[in-house]
Amino acid sequence: MRQRNSAWLIALTVCGSAGYVLLADCDPRLLEIVGLSLFVSLSALCIGALLGLPLGAWLAVSRFPGRTALVVALNALMGLPSVVVGVLVYLALSRSGPLGSFGLLYSPTAMVIAQSALVLPLIAAVARQIIEDAWQEYAPEFSLIGIGRLHAVGLLLADCRFSLTVATLAGLGRAMSEVGAVMIVGGNIEGYTRVMTTAIALETSKGDLALSILLGCILMTIILGLNVIAHALRTWASRRYG
Repeated sequence: MRQRNSAWLIALTVCGSAGYVLLADCDPRLLEIVGLSLFVSLSALCIGALLGLPLGAWLAVSRFPGRTALVVALNALMGLPSVVVGVLVYLALSRSGPLGSFGLLYSPTAMVIAQSALVLPLIAAVARQIIEDAWQEYAPEFSLIGIGRLHAVGLLLADCRFSLTVATLAGLGRAMSEVGAVMIVGGNIEGYTRVMTTAIALETSKGDLALSILLGCILMTIILGLNVIAHALRTWASRRYG
């Protein structure tokens, strides 16, 4: 057993070393994959945040028939399988679909659409819970000074801006780690729609463990780095602006 574990460690070390050689040489293939991954995931995160945060805040302060069912559905969509989203987006963008005339299938735009569909319900659901907790605290004061629910949405989003970073970071993690949907709608085309997660799956199946391990390390480093930056900015802003 020890010999087997040692062999695995040696293999991983060799593959990792080979991978970092690729990074040190600034392999254009590697840089292209990483750059496209960041573009697609950050674009999807921006779209998801711009739509999901106001949607979550509106659900938190609104009261209408069917709201509970809508909230339950939104929470359920947090765990929506990525392959299901991929198939739905594929059908919408295919030639026979309603958006087929735009020719977006197997393009980075299609990948952004798919990832946005995954990120949006997650951000909206987390934001709704955060805003709803704040609404229960501020609702009597808002009612006393005559602030309506729609106006309260903007005020609560501004007041909970630091707490809402949790929602955006959750969306970032979902976008960066996604593989099923982007594989379906992007096609994993080399030099055009290949991102880190799809490249890891492909290179592992081909036996190129060096590149797979390197891409995995880069992916985890980027996610960790973005979270550290977000935490640092949140801490600085909370101390400066309260």
